[in-house]
Amino acid sequence: QVQLQESGGGLVQAGGSLRLSCSPSGRTASNIATAWFRQAPGKEREFVAAIRWSGGHTAYADSVKGRFAISRDNAKNTAYLQMNSLGPEDTAVYYCSASRWGVILSALRDPASYLYWGQGTQVTVSS
Repeated sequence: QVQLQESGGGLVQAGGSLRLSCSPSGRTASNIATAWFRQAPGKEREFVAAIRWSGGHTAYADSVKGRFAISRDNAKNTAYLQMNSLGPEDTAVYYCSASRWGVILSALRDPASYLYWGQGTQVTVSS
């Protein structure tokens, strides 16, 4: 059973930066995808960013494009979400997710592509 360990959330002022980390424990396929989703109070969970471990293809929500960057370190078996120029609208619980197998590019934004989910980490941006 794969479990996802998230870290890096917290409180930051508008304009600041945070970096989230996600490390799957247990055995994972080499071609999985990792994604971040977020859920703000009273809103549905939404896609933020995703990366395929094999090839490094990425996808971003329009709302974070140019501000957030997703990456992975295969040696450390860890995915990262670097978040810059944060605004109050980015306040949410951020969830790391991982697929069991490879994910086609067109499905990277679909939460149904991901089998494993973390517990979530709170990101709060003050104005």
